[in-house]
Amino acid sequence: MSTTLPEAPAVAGPGRRGVRGRGGVARFVLRRVLLGALTLAVISVIVFAATQLLPGDPARARLGKNATPAAVAAIDQRLGLKRPALTQYLDWAGGLLHGNLGISLASEHPIWDDLGPRVYNSAFLVLVSALFSIPLAILIGSFAALHRDGLFDEISAFVQRGLAALPEFVVGLLLIALFATTVFKGLLPAVSIIPPGADPYYDLSKIWLPVATLVAAVTPNVALIMRASMIEVLESDYVEMARLKGVPERQVVWRHALPNALGPAFQVIALNLAYLAGGVIVVESVFSYSGIGVAMRDAVLNRDFTTAQAVAMMIAAVYVVTNLVADVATILVTPRLRTRLQ
Repeated sequence: MSTTLPEAPAVAGPGRRGVRGRGGVARFVLRRVLLGALTLAVISVIVFAATQLLPGDPARARLGKNATPAAVAAIDQRLGLKRPALTQYLDWAGGLLHGNLGISLASEHPIWDDLGPRVYNSAFLVLVSALFSIPLAILIGSFAALHRDGLFDEISAFVQRGLAALPEFVVGLLLIALFATTVFKGLLPAVSIIPPGADPYYDLSKIWLPVATLVAAVTPNVALIMRASMIEVLESDYVEMARLKGVPERQVVWRHALPNALGPAFQVIALNLAYLAGGVIVVESVFSYSGIGVAMRDAVLNRDFTTAQAVAMMIAAVYVVTNLVADVATILVTPRLRTRLQ
């Protein structure tokens, strides 16, 4: 009687498992991209509707109080302001899909021609603020968690909660009083005016107060979350097991605790980076910094609805992209989440 041995079950090797893992991450990213596109579509409807409901007439705001009805009607006709709202929205949204922000109602120039240098200035300010605030927040939160309930932990928590409770314009005004006018008079300029055509880094002394204001607004939130996340990881079973195996404490912290603690912190970092893009509106107004914040303020004052819409959509896009990057980064630095996608 012949016997047939059962076939051995197929075991997925490292290469096959890696393919499945990469496929899981790719599907995850695709879902996030589609969700982000849907979010931007909904935001575009809200932004357009909100600007349409704002009081005031762009043509009359441009011509002044003594504008004649014929002159107002001529501008309305030239700019297409009396077309149906749905037609205006479809034209505007179609232009956005093709990278066309539209025409400014105030200057009748392409919006990007006026907004491009301001976007560059704001991006530089946000980048410098992020390069200071994010590493500083991670360092403070991690050190406070490693010295839980110690003197540094208590003092840093008190300072962070105090800064988190202060609005940006209050912090900005305090810094101006401290470093520009009252205490250290003249140490740093009180305003950060950038001449037209100049790079934002042509005089770095003008950006330190706006950068310090944004750093003070972002660092406390990230540091507090990083501390809480680090404490939770340090008390986890796998960290305790690593210690029982005799792994050096420095290796436990840098190889086991910190990567897993960064996962939850990435979400808060993304929100705060996106907040920087929106928070510059207030900070730039305080320091007269020539960026998208001042552009948004001027657009609202001049009833330049198309420019206001463009700035709002840029900030919304920053929120969506930073959250997408944070989701992917969280997966990459957290082994447990990568395992679930395999």
